[in-house]
Amino acid sequence: MSADCVFCKIITGQIPSFRLYEDEHTLAFMDINPANPGHCLVVTKEHAPNLFEVTPEALAAAARTAQKVAKAVQAALAPYGLNLLQANGPGAAQSVFHLHIHIVPRAKDDNLAINWGIRPGDMAEIAKVAEKIKAAL
Repeated sequence: MSADCVFCKIITGQIPSFRLYEDEHTLAFMDINPANPGHCLVVTKEHAPNLFEVTPEALAAAARTAQKVAKAVQAALAPYGLNLLQANGPGAAQSVFHLHIHIVPRAKDDNLAINWGIRPGDMAEIAKVAEKIKAAL
């Protein structure tokens, strides 16, 4: 764990989150600045700043959890499509330097750019969507 990492603080419960799924190696929770409704994140419990520094075991665990949560998002929300995104470094718009995978449901013609800006979400709406996804898990 890293003392100054926001995702490490979410993992340890120092920062509240809308948790969706947790196992020994990963945690999935709602993104509070969602690109679209249902946008969630999978993080490794092992602190690694990016794809290049994460252990293969932690990365494999993150991929397994991302697939599990993506299936739940698909079942709960029936989006038009779904993106998985994992960014590495400022040039890829990585804003938190802890390995994570975005699960982004897509709507038809949503015009969502890959490098979307931060838009604070409605906490009640995020909680509602989180419950739908948790129910599908």
